[in-house]
Amino acid sequence: MPTLIVLRHAKAVTALGTPDADRALNDRGRRDAAAAGEWLRAEGLVPARVLCSPAVRTRETLGLLALGADTGVDVEPKIYDNDLDLLLSLVAEAPDDAGTVLLVGHNPSVHQLVHDLTGQAPDRFPTCALAVVDLPGAWADARPGAGTLVTFRAPKD
Repeated sequence: MPTLIVLRHAKAVTALGTPDADRALNDRGRRDAAAAGEWLRAEGLVPARVLCSPAVRTRETLGLLALGADTGVDVEPKIYDNDLDLLLSLVAEAPDDAGTVLLVGHNPSVHQLVHDLTGQAPDRFPTCALAVVDLPGAWADARPGAGTLVTFRAPKD
C-alpha cells in the first residue's frame, strides 16, 4: 500500500521586491522544518522518493528535514504551478517501487490534494503542516476519494 506524505513548505520571509519563487525560510520556518524532519524519522516515515517544488522555500524545507542520502529527489516545476490536477497526476506517476513518497509544495493545492484524495482534511493547512495518506493498490490508482488520512501534523504556533 503506497503512502503519500503531503507537506506544505515551512514559513518564509515576506521580502518586498523579492520574486515569490526566491523567498527563503525565516527563523520559525527553519525550526519548524527541522522539527518536522525529526518527527518523520521518529515515525519511520522516511520517503523513498520526494517530489519538490523548485521554489527556494520548498527546497530549503526539504533540506532541513534531513531525510538522508538514500531518498531520491525530483525537483518538479509543475508543483510550483499550484494546480491540483497536476499534483494528482504527479502522484499517480510515482514509481511502483517507491513505497512512500513525499510531496513538498504550496497552498492551496496541497490542502486540496489531501481533501480530494481522502474526502477529509483539516480546516487549516498552515505552513509546515503535513498529512500522511495511505492509498490502496498502486500509485497509478491514486484518484479522488481513494485514500485514507492516517495522520495530520501541524507545527505549534
